[in-house]
Amino acid sequence: MTTRLTPKTIFLLTLPPLLWAGNAIVGRLVHDMLPPVLLNFLRWAIALLILLPLAGRVFQRDSALWGHWRRYALLGLFGIGLYNTFQYMALQSSTPINVTLVASGLPVWMMLTGRLFFGVAVSGRQMAGAVLSIAGVLVVLARGEWRHVLELRLVAGDLFMILATIAWSFYSWMLMRTREPAALRADWAGFLAAQVAFGALWSGAFALGEQWLGAIPVRWSWWLGAALLYVAIFPAVIAFRCWGEGVRLAGPAIGAFFVNLTPLFTALLSSAFLGEAPHAYHAAAFALIVAGIVVSARRG
Repeated sequence: MTTRLTPKTIFLLTLPPLLWAGNAIVGRLVHDMLPPVLLNFLRWAIALLILLPLAGRVFQRDSALWGHWRRYALLGLFGIGLYNTFQYMALQSSTPINVTLVASGLPVWMMLTGRLFFGVAVSGRQMAGAVLSIAGVLVVLARGEWRHVLELRLVAGDLFMILATIAWSFYSWMLMRTREPAALRADWAGFLAAQVAFGALWSGAFALGEQWLGAIPVRWSWWLGAALLYVAIFPAVIAFRCWGEGVRLAGPAIGAFFVNLTPLFTALLSSAFLGEAPHAYHAAAFALIVAGIVVSARRG
């Protein structure tokens, strides 16, 4: 069910992209203070501690969660363990603007994943939108110079972000294939806490592997502590809560347009906090990506 866009709905759908843009900025600011995989684990461990007082009942022995724990383990793996780990790894070598613009190609990967692994048909409009969105991503990867694409000169962070969007595509399609009781999904705190708990376990295992391979030492400071609190509270708990309610009110088709505000917010925040002014090719890439979304979402 969808409704017209009200000021409340617009606010609920606009705040998450702003907070997610802030997540990319903070991830870049602390990239030399602690390893990226450990950052992801600490973020979601703190988020879980915040959610427990609101959703501790979901982990009780008689909870419906345990009948579907394998599903939530996979949701935690793709949506939290892999997606966020790859995103923070991407920010080690790529700028927040590039990372969020590459992530804006998500609808393309959503379409491909749905067709190849979930048997969802693809329309002609979706194909046309995919071409436009892919062109936008290529503009980012090429840094505005097509010879870079021809020479396959890609920054490692861009490739990590592509892997992140593929992981998020699997996560999103799995969310639509619901099997658990409606009451469990209706409880936003319990539904999120169940995913976060399994995601934190996956992230913890990945962080141990990162340490075993030889990660940079953690440089603890009050700034790092504040950064961890920000990424755990705002782009995790608050953004997920607002996004879920906003999509409930407006519908996922309308919500998809708001996701693409993230690169714009990131460009503004990067200019303010990192001194990384956006380039003309960023604007061109964003226009192509949004055009792809608009074309693929149109009916008739």
